[in-house]
Order: sequence, then C-alpha cells, then structure tokens
Amino acid sequence: MDKEEKLRRWRLILGQESQNRFEKLSQGGCGLSEEQSLLDQALAAIYNRTEAGGFGRAGQGGAGNGPSNLQISRWLGDVRSLFDKELVSVIQGDAMNRCGLKQLLFEPELLDNLEPDINLASAILTLKEQIPKRSKDSVREFIKKIVEQLNQLLEQDIRRAVTASVNRRKHSPIPSAAALDYRMTISRNLKNYNRELKRLVPEHFYFYDRTSTTAANKWTVILDIDQSGSMGESVIYSSVISCILASMASLRTRIVAFDTNIVDLTEKSDDPVDLLFGFQLGGGTNIDQSVAYCEQFIENPSRTMFFLISDLEEGGNRAAFLRRMEDMKASGVTVICLLALADGGRPYYDANMAGKIAGLGIPCFACNPQKLPELLERAFAGQDLQSFQKEFEKRKNA
Repeated sequence: MDKEEKLRRWRLILGQESQNRFEKLSQGGCGLSEEQSLLDQALAAIYNRTEAGGFGRAGQGGAGNGPSNLQISRWLGDVRSLFDKELVSVIQGDAMNRCGLKQLLFEPELLDNLEPDINLASAILTLKEQIPKRSKDSVREFIKKIVEQLNQLLEQDIRRAVTASVNRRKHSPIPSAAALDYRMTISRNLKNYNRELKRLVPEHFYFYDRTSTTAANKWTVILDIDQSGSMGESVIYSSVISCILASMASLRTRIVAFDTNIVDLTEKSDDPVDLLFGFQLGGGTNIDQSVAYCEQFIENPSRTMFFLISDLEEGGNRAAFLRRMEDMKASGVTVICLLALADGGRPYYDANMAGKIAGLGIPCFACNPQKLPELLERAFAGQDLQSFQKEFEKRKNA
C-alpha cells in the first residue's frame, strides 16, 4: 500500500473535518475515489456530528427536524452495498444508538432494507407492544429471517446429537437419513476404504431405531427461560432451540418463560416466530418461583433434563432457589444452567450465583449455541457434565 492510499484511509477514519490537513500533507493528492466518497458519506451520517454529518448532525432536535425515512432507507441501501455483512450489522446498531433512530425501526420500508441482525431483533422484541399495525407484517418477516438463519445453523446438529444419544443402543433395518448412526457406520466400514477414490465406500449402513421410544421411556426436556430485560439475545436462541427439540418425537418438551410472572409457552412450539412473540422482554426476575412451577412436569427424574437459561440475577428468594436446584439434581434430574448471552455472544450473568450453582455439582455453561449439540449428546448419554465443563473451559481459553 503506497503512502497516498494510507493517507486516504486515515482520512476516511478521521472524517471530513480532517480533509484540509490531509491535503496539505499530500500536497493536494489526498482526493478520495468515487467509492471512497460514498464510504465517507455513509460513515459521516452517523459518526460525524457536524454540519457535514448527514442525519447524525448535532442540534437537530425535535420531530420536525429529523431525517426523512427516504434518506435513511437510501443510506441503509448504500451501507449494505459498501460494507461486508459483519460490518453492516455493527454500523446499523451504531445508527440506532447514536442517532436516535430506534423509533424508526418499525417503518416497513426501513425494515425491508435492514440486514438481519440478532441485536436489532432483540430491540424489536423489547419494543414489540409499540409496533404500529402498518409494520406488523414487516417486523414479523424481519424476525423470521433471523429465525431461519439460526435454524439452518443449528437444527441438523441438534437432531443428530439427540438421536445419537437417546437411541444409541438400538438399531433398525429401516433406513432414515435423520437416524443414521454415523459412528458405527464409519467404524464398521473402515475396511472398505477405497484408495483410488480416496473415500470410504460403506457396504452396510446402520440406523437408530426411532420407533422404539415409547411414551413410558421418553425423555422430558424442560426449558425454563428467563425473559427479563437483559435476555433478548438468549431468548431468540432459546426459542429456535426449543422448537427444534419440541419437534422431535423421541422427546417431550416443555417451554416456560418467566420474569416475576410465569408463562407456559409449550403450545406455541410449532413456530419459533410465534414463540418469540410470546415472550414479554422486560421486568424483574424470580427464578425460584419458576423452578417451582417446572417441578410439576418431572414424572421420571432419571429421564428428565432441566435447562435453566438465565443471567441468574435472582430477585426472589436466593436460598430457596438454590435448595430447589439442589433437590432437583439429587432426585436424579439432569440439571444444566445455560448462562445469558449479550452483545454478540458475550456471556452476561451473576458470577457469584453461578459459582454457588456450580458448587452444587450443576454445570453452568457460558457458550454459544453452536456448542449445544455436543452438550446435548453428552447429557443424554449420561456422561459427566462437570468434566465436560472443565474440558470446554480449557478449549475456550486455549
């Protein structure tokens, strides 16, 4: 990269106000290309609070002086064409926070131009009671895009992990791609490796028996999901995961949402978008009350898995909550705590409470959703989750 190109990049970083200084440094050779000028204008709209700063200008207060929806819609289109997808999400978020554009999230023409982003989806769900009628369809479509992306990312691995563990000792002659036992199929056919093709050519495939799981020995999975104000991102992930699990015939799935009140959302598990709109983000937290409600669904403790998904900021009786978790684990229930995620996947939780729960022998995982299939497979197989947690922490810190 030559000197002039470096100066142009610094000029883009420092903004329009630095133009004169850069022209002096380069003897007038710091002019921006057409594409760089578009980049400069798009960034100035939110990061330059000067007269040249687009709809981010200082001193433009009041409803009558704000930017038009048409201007913002055009700006969103420019941003999507000029920047990589990851940067688009960051810039959109900054526009909402720095320039007071949250009130415009519900304009249909803007939603159509927004890059699907989990943080924006979380903001929309928090404000969903304020969505005007004209925007309801556009909001739903925006949320649906996020759900479809997450479902594509997670569904296949979650199904494979659960199927591999729940029916791991029983096989069926009936072929089913979803029930393929990859491990046994590969190990039994290693002798059939073809050196010319450089691949395994199986003579026989092994499939799990998906019909042998009777009502009596089905696993019950209970997802107890915190819907307090800090849980937006985790609620979106949880909704998608809950619906995947609820669609599996080998499991009985219960979905419960709580803040200081409790809502049973199991009936909405057919559609993750419907499920998401069933959450009421905001309010306080009473985990003890919610865990007490979930206890009624435990019929066979040794075949029950309880997930508490929360930031653990307990506003209720902390001592009672810890006793309840300890008693549930002692009864034979597989108890797992999934800690809240915020700001693009960073863990957010009460570390003191998490430490007390871990001290009861209950693993607390601060992991992104892509790690969940491995966790599910080990949990259903009855493996030591505390050892897995230590192994996971080592991998994360390596």
